[in-house]
Amino acid sequence: MKEEITGIKVCRIDKPQHCRIIERLNTFVVKVEINGRYYRAYLNNTGKLSEFLIHGRKAFCFKLPNRGKTDFRLFAIEERELGALIDTHLQMAVFEKAVDRTLIPWLTGFQILKRNVTLGASRIDYLLNCHGEAVYLEVKSAVLREREYALYPDCPSARGRKHLKELTRHVNQGGEAIVLFIAALPEVKAFKPNKHADSKLYEDLITAYEAGVEFRAISFFYNPKDASVYLYNSDLEVNLT
Repeated sequence: MKEEITGIKVCRIDKPQHCRIIERLNTFVVKVEINGRYYRAYLNNTGKLSEFLIHGRKAFCFKLPNRGKTDFRLFAIEERELGALIDTHLQMAVFEKAVDRTLIPWLTGFQILKRNVTLGASRIDYLLNCHGEAVYLEVKSAVLREREYALYPDCPSARGRKHLKELTRHVNQGGEAIVLFIAALPEVKAFKPNKHADSKLYEDLITAYEAGVEFRAISFFYNPKDASVYLYNSDLEVNLT
């Protein structure tokens, strides 16, 4: 019998529905099947997700209150009898709840001051305060699996390279910055960068690390049994080699 994966419950999804993936229609829309009927579901993750968006794959969505061109929002895909949390906005919302509840020990003493803040020519996800010191924190979604590793990115990312360069410049000028990888997959033991997807981004990542940008990772998963998102590891190993 498979051992049950445990973690700290962070939040519950309201009225989720089971669905099946039919096909990805474009970057933001996926055709899904629910109880024999087809619907258009909104997807806010711009990654390839080719290992998840497979015809017939079981997934999870919820109904949108104000329907436009889509009826549902796709937020998770079945993975190892649990769920990979592919919705990047939901990942960040769970992260914020975890910070508020002091569930991430290495962020104890940090407060979120602002979201989506300008740094040079980029917008960075968070500006934090730590004992009077300003710290920029950029979140990256890691939902690509290689055995027990979570990887980022799953495709070339000009935006990701731009963020890394801005954070590196900031640290070189005496500032502080963190890049947080959210491994939103069950049963991952560490994070590592996906060199093959974007070799230039990997080079920028190493340059940022050598400059003093801090790299951290945490892991979440969705449990359909109680429709809840769990924090599995608040300080996941980061392997940059």
